[in-house]
Amino acid sequence: MSGNMCDSCANFFYDEENEEWICDVQMDEDDAVRFYTNPKPECPFYRNGDEYAVVRHQM
Repeated sequence: MSGNMCDSCANFFYDEENEEWICDVQMDEDDAVRFYTNPKPECPFYRNGDEYAVVRHQM
């Protein structure tokens, strides 16, 4: 998974308690195995965190 992709993902946030960045995706064991063994670098759980992307698309 690309670091740049994570930076703009809505699932990626800073946890102040643990002082680290966390990907907050709820996945079961099957999803985790599929995710970690996927040869493609794309993240299947990526969500664009840019709230204004839809608005710019409509203009």
